[in-house]
Amino acid sequence: MHQLCDMEPRVMDDDMLKLAVGEQGPRDEAGQLAKQEGILFKDVLSLQLDFQNILRIDNLWQFENLRKLQLDNNTIEKIEGLEKLTRLVWLEQGSVDLNPGPEAERPSWRGHGAAGGWSPPTQAQTPRPSSADLSFNNIETIEGLDTLVNLEDLSLFNNRIAKIDSLDALVKLQVLSLGNNRIGNLMNIIYLRRFKDLRTLSLAGNPIAAAEDYRMFICAYLPDLVYLDFRRIDDHTKELAEVKHQYSTDELKHQENLMQARLEDEQARREELEEHKAAFVENLNGSFLFDSMYAEDVEGSKLASLPGVAELMETYKDKFVIICLNIFEYGLKQQEKRKAELDTFNERVQEAVQENQAQGRHRTAEFEEKHLLSLSTIRGESELTDIETKIADQREDIAELSNALMTLEMQLVEQLEETINMFERNIVDLVELFIENVQSLMAQCRDLENHHHEKLLEIAINILEKIVKGELDEDLPDDVRALFVDKDTIVNAVGASHDMHLLKIDNREDELVTRVNSWCTHLVDKIHKDEMTRNRRRVKEINQYGDHVQGELDSLECGDILD
Repeated sequence: MHQLCDMEPRVMDDDMLKLAVGEQGPRDEAGQLAKQEGILFKDVLSLQLDFQNILRIDNLWQFENLRKLQLDNNTIEKIEGLEKLTRLVWLEQGSVDLNPGPEAERPSWRGHGAAGGWSPPTQAQTPRPSSADLSFNNIETIEGLDTLVNLEDLSLFNNRIAKIDSLDALVKLQVLSLGNNRIGNLMNIIYLRRFKDLRTLSLAGNPIAAAEDYRMFICAYLPDLVYLDFRRIDDHTKELAEVKHQYSTDELKHQENLMQARLEDEQARREELEEHKAAFVENLNGSFLFDSMYAEDVEGSKLASLPGVAELMETYKDKFVIICLNIFEYGLKQQEKRKAELDTFNERVQEAVQENQAQGRHRTAEFEEKHLLSLSTIRGESELTDIETKIADQREDIAELSNALMTLEMQLVEQLEETINMFERNIVDLVELFIENVQSLMAQCRDLENHHHEKLLEIAINILEKIVKGELDEDLPDDVRALFVDKDTIVNAVGASHDMHLLKIDNREDELVTRVNSWCTHLVDKIHKDEMTRNRRRVKEINQYGDHVQGELDSLECGDILD
């Protein structure tokens, strides 16, 4: 393992980062900026920190637009501190920068001899956009890459890695260099099948590279790979590999297809659930509410085993679920109406703003045409009195334009206020109607529960009377028979079950009403706040424009007076 023995391990601090950015020099725009105006790390696109004896990655959070990062030839032990580098495309922790020309058969490597990183692109080549290089370090585990969703090129060459994993977030990965590590199991290759854009892979120098079937196995299980260990994979090799491993790869594809289908089904269910939540009727398209009423109802579960109760509950459940489905379907329809109302409102607002902006631009264009002509005339005047008169006229024109633009803005404010108020009335009416009808349907659920309670209590009393008279033919479980010691006990058990059921119904109704009211309130508040922000921004724009043209006149007037 490469070591920088003549240097003490260093911390990645601001001084190191400023120096590194500055050393990118005149060939890099960020380097020029660093020298002239101070460093703005957020503007840096490429950062080279190789051969610095860095022990720990840190302080990179300001490099939010970084696309290429080189940290090769250090003493880094852990991949960390990269969470904010979400725009990173090329990460080398052991250099890899593949960019072969159109006729290249095998890429050239930089700095590591026969097993090193890629050479810098020539003038005929297009440089790779961004990367990260962590080669020639002491890294044992792949980790800390979960936010690097744009990463295309990753080099971990010459480290201590034994397992390929934790790369799932790198959905755009094209180039992966893991040569000279400690990877010894060919099953690691199966993990790489999920990276559909992977075209270049380096594993030379690992124990698996000594396996007799190494190259054929990789070509079979990664059929879209173009380069393996610095050499282009020819079509003949791919064909032989496919034939040799066809049975196992076909079985693997079948399993992958099944898994993909399951994932797609789960995703569809999640999306559907989100739609139902947006309508405030999730889990009302079935027996979920009914089942939840009995989930924690110990007494109800015991009473369900009484003779005649099973048929009673079946009828109750069927009717209860029908009401829930009515709520569900009605909720989806009302959600569509609310969405349509919001879409119509947004269209009206956009049309009003665009029309107003067009009028404002027209007035401004007329003013600017006249203003430029006036400035030219003023500059050609020699008499101070004439100059002052024309400047005064221009100031009146500026004030007139500002007043006209402000008038347009006030007209727009009034128009949008009317539109917002109309939308608020409409959306509140829709929400109130929705709540009213849902509460009516929920009342039907309570009526069903009350009816069921009466029937269940009637059955329980009849059974109690039979038990007292010794006329009950059916055997009851001991825990159920314990409820029939006297009338108060069985009445209390039936009542406790009933109260729990009503509580579940009430809670679901309260939840729905609270959420839809909260949604409505927040939506209306946001619309008012957005309009206030828009108005303030527009007024500021008008004032700034007026100040700008007034400043032109001030400069002109001052110059003429000095002359």
